[in-house]
Amino acid sequence: MRKWASFPLKEGDVSRQAHADFPEQAIYERETGRSGFFGPATHFHHRHAPTGWSDWQGPLRPHLFNFNEIGKDNANSPWAVPNLLFNAHCKMRTWRLAANMSKLARNADGDELLFIHEGSADLYCDYGHMTVRDGDYIVIPRSTMWRLEPKEPMFILLVEATNDSYQLPEKGLVGNHAIFDAAMLDTPKINDAFKAQYSEDSWQVEVKRHGEVSVITYPYNPLDAIGWHGDLAVMRINWRDIRPLMSHRYHLPPSAHTTFVAQRFVVCTFVPRPIESDPGALKVPFYHNNDDYDEVLFYHAGDFFSRDNIEKGMVTFHPAGFTHGPHPKAFAAGREYKKKFTDEVAVMLDTRDALEMGEAALATENPDYVNSWKVKT
Repeated sequence: MRKWASFPLKEGDVSRQAHADFPEQAIYERETGRSGFFGPATHFHHRHAPTGWSDWQGPLRPHLFNFNEIGKDNANSPWAVPNLLFNAHCKMRTWRLAANMSKLARNADGDELLFIHEGSADLYCDYGHMTVRDGDYIVIPRSTMWRLEPKEPMFILLVEATNDSYQLPEKGLVGNHAIFDAAMLDTPKINDAFKAQYSEDSWQVEVKRHGEVSVITYPYNPLDAIGWHGDLAVMRINWRDIRPLMSHRYHLPPSAHTTFVAQRFVVCTFVPRPIESDPGALKVPFYHNNDDYDEVLFYHAGDFFSRDNIEKGMVTFHPAGFTHGPHPKAFAAGREYKKKFTDEVAVMLDTRDALEMGEAALATENPDYVNSWKVKT
């Protein structure tokens, strides 16, 4: 195994602290690192913006999709909508649901994560009943039976952990109660609403396995539990319950905002937070090329201060090896930032394995996105 330097090496004019107190003649910092933001890394100081290209040719380019325009995500079943970004270990889809699900769903391929982008509903599942609203994450363990009854039209982001499960991240020095306390996680209840849906009427369950759907028919509603106990259950947390890590003197990496982890990818949540106040601290995301992970951002709400012309429901996809960072306008504003808080909510997916793009996603792509960093002449 290759042995890395056990302490930072340095050459030329450098800052002693990453993301702060840059040399006077170089206002641009670029991080190159391994294993996401957890491994060895080097910080370069540049005279020009690392994204200041005048032209870009070839397949290693960023993508901007407008998932508001997916034309095939209106369905009564989550298994009827196409995969938009996917690999062997995770699959991202959008789903628009306006009417009660007529069948139960069951994913035998892996855990399902639902992020409620718009709308609200009653969720019924093996574990009971709970109400869900915009901003909720719902983790549904593999092979759980469930259905939704919308109270208003829903726009849902789904991320499947294929052949895997979702866990909470290790929180290290800050302790188990940082970001959000596990006590904030809600579970379904066997309440009056759940008991009211007990039925001797025929129900069907659509089971997805290896991407194919089987249908099981019962002469009764199989959501008929009278109780349960254990440490495996449907869990819910809303982004409004997340208390982000921050430092007034140092711009924290995206990994500090991790919400869920699987073996080959992580899900992070960016929520409103105070902006760094130290005069020498970087106040916008730093330039970097994440050479081991593809990065996907789903924009949920607010003012996305590091990107121009981004609206809620849009998605950016930066493949591993692509150098990226704030757009020129955002970087310039960040040097003299007047706001004291960010005002954005976004879901980030970082995958260790390269993602493929589905036809439904490509149909909504803005091919000019790579030029948003282009040097103006």
